[in-house]
Formats: sequence, structure tokens, C-alpha cells
Amino acid sequence: MAKLYFKYGAMGSSKSAQALITKFNYEELGMSVWLIKPSIDTRDGADIIKSRIGLECKAQVITPEDNIKEKYNAAGKHDVIIADEAQFFTPQQIDQLRDVVDEDDLPVLCFGLRTDFLTHFFPGAQRLMELADSITEIKTVCACGRKATVNARIDENGRVITRGNQVLLGGNDSYVAMCHKCWMDKISAQQEQEKGEMI
Repeated sequence: MAKLYFKYGAMGSSKSAQALITKFNYEELGMSVWLIKPSIDTRDGADIIKSRIGLECKAQVITPEDNIKEKYNAAGKHDVIIADEAQFFTPQQIDQLRDVVDEDDLPVLCFGLRTDFLTHFFPGAQRLMELADSITEIKTVCACGRKATVNARIDENGRVITRGNQVLLGGNDSYVAMCHKCWMDKISAQQEQEKGEMI
């Protein structure tokens, strides 16, 4: 029985690497993989999925207007769908992936972030948490050694940013994975510093 999988983790937890390794493993067994990514993610090229460790592969680009089930039907026969940066798909597109699992008995593996830089759900990730048959956390660590759960957005001086649009594409220059305690401590320290500068 096919399942909808959501494998999530903080920035730097090797989500893209695991997506590409999973693709390799399926293909090594002679299976056909439909690799997809949302059009908003253009960091490494419009149709490229690239991990920090250097793995990369071309993928089918999905725009917010696309019906994923229709795109899949047009793409030909595949044995599995692997989606990277799945948090950027619309909730309706997650529903469409669910339909592919149910109607075509095809496994769909979604890799992505659960929450944004303010610890709020991305809409696509929230829908995956609601619909997925299997939800797995890909763990990474904070600099303090605790499990990192927050995608802290930082500026060029390493200060934590607490305002802005939900989506800001970036890598290690824009985000740091932190535990919740370190994130809150850093925000508090910045606020204390700002108060001191105003006196």
C-alpha cells in the first residue's frame, strides 16, 4: 500500500541530500523516479536540487498554479514521486499529491521544512502534517549541542531577525539552525542590548 511521507528538519539537516540519495536508491533498483521541486526555490538554478554536500540533480519545476496530479499524468509512468522543498507547495498541491497516493497507489516522499524563521507552519508543511501517513524528523544540532528545531534567520552581522516575509531564500548566510532556548536567549540578549543603546 503506497503512502504519503513527510520528512522534515531544520535548515542544514541534509533534507535535500537525503532526497537525492533516496532517488539514487530507487533508480539503482531499476525504478523510475519523478523528482519535483517548487518554482520559488531558485537558489541553485530553476530546475536544480542541490545539497550542501555537493549532490545535485535536475528536477521538474512545479509552479503554484500547476495541478500536480495533472503534471504527473502528463509526465508518464513512474514508480515513486520525490519532492524537495515541499513546504513551498500550496495546500491544494499537497492534496493533489495525496490523490496520487490514493488513486494511483504511488508512494510520494516529501522533504522540507516544517516551520519558518518565526516557528510558524509553512502552509504546505501544515497540510503535510495533516495528511501524511508517515512523518519523520530529520534531526540536526544547535551549536550548544541540543536538537535544533528553529530556522533562525540572521543578518550579515549574525543578529537574529524577527520580522519580515515568511519566505526568504538563503543558505548558511541567511539561516542558522538553533534549539528553541538559544533562539530565545539570542533574541532576549539583542533586546537588552538595544535598550542599553537607547539610554
